[in-house]
Amino acid sequence: MGKKKQNNKYRIPLKTKIVKILCYIYIIGFLSFLFLFYGPINSFKEFWITSAMTTMNHQYLATWLYSDEYIQKVLKNNSIIEIDEITNPNEIQFRKYTTTIYRNQYEKEILQRDEGNDLYKVINVSGKGYQGFLVAIYDPSRIHVATTAYLGIRGESILTVSERENAIIAMNGGGFYDPDWNSNGALPHGTVISNGEVVSDYTDANMGGGFIGFDKDNKLILGSMSKNEAVDMGLRDAIEFGPFLIINGKRSFIKGNGGWGVAPRTAIGQRKDGIVLFLVINGRLANSIGADMVDLCDVMENYGAYNAANLDGGSSSELVIKGEIINTPVAGGSDGLRNMSTFWVVK
Repeated sequence: MGKKKQNNKYRIPLKTKIVKILCYIYIIGFLSFLFLFYGPINSFKEFWITSAMTTMNHQYLATWLYSDEYIQKVLKNNSIIEIDEITNPNEIQFRKYTTTIYRNQYEKEILQRDEGNDLYKVINVSGKGYQGFLVAIYDPSRIHVATTAYLGIRGESILTVSERENAIIAMNGGGFYDPDWNSNGALPHGTVISNGEVVSDYTDANMGGGFIGFDKDNKLILGSMSKNEAVDMGLRDAIEFGPFLIINGKRSFIKGNGGWGVAPRTAIGQRKDGIVLFLVINGRLANSIGADMVDLCDVMENYGAYNAANLDGGSSSELVIKGEIINTPVAGGSDGLRNMSTFWVVK
């Protein structure tokens, strides 16, 4: 008996099937795009707009999709009102602990030092959507501002600066401006004081906050003041950036996400007992989207910061310990690092 012929009259060609599948994927993707960016979920739109508008080079991600009027409305609903005070250094009293009884887990993590290491301790921190590192530094006299060796020309990698400064710990500092917008880290925002001398003084943008620096008594001073006032106050190492998160134990009022979106973050703080906190949060990663201003305040408050300020974030957030990158920078390039102008180093 011969084989029965198959009826191919209604078979759909493979190419046609593939085209239909691609069309379905396109339609679903397009509808998902419309739903996310123009649908009823305001939290996503606020996240997208505030995250884009706080960058220098990626604001088009918001301006291409939304009107200026709508962007300004979102930014108004996500803002931060800083405490209008200057740090009271008398509230910072250095002390040594002998107790083994702690008020909470955060205090235990800070005060229970690693065996054989009286200078610093690295603590893993995490929250909803973010993961990062907090470094407790027990001797703030060893914290200084370092700069690129080519101020006004180009920035340098944090690894290069860390090696030159013989730093045990290095973290990115303030923001910077580039004349050709090529992100080469040439000029720091605002005034930079290093070892008691003004080494740079360039103002091109209002980033909130003001001076963030240590005085000659190794106390972290935050305050909106002039360059002359900062020098007269005796700041030995300082930058200008912000916003301020906590001043004299008072937390800034944050509306929505604070207007800075969700991104990699860097912050600095000091407890009343003098211990300094370096904080770097990973972002733009599958396991860590990033943090907003509320998250930074929460972490700093949990670990007892009496004064704390936001530093440059995004692709600038970088932390080096003993010559090795500890966090996961997202600047791109062969080493994932960004040339920058200012750094906090622990020598």
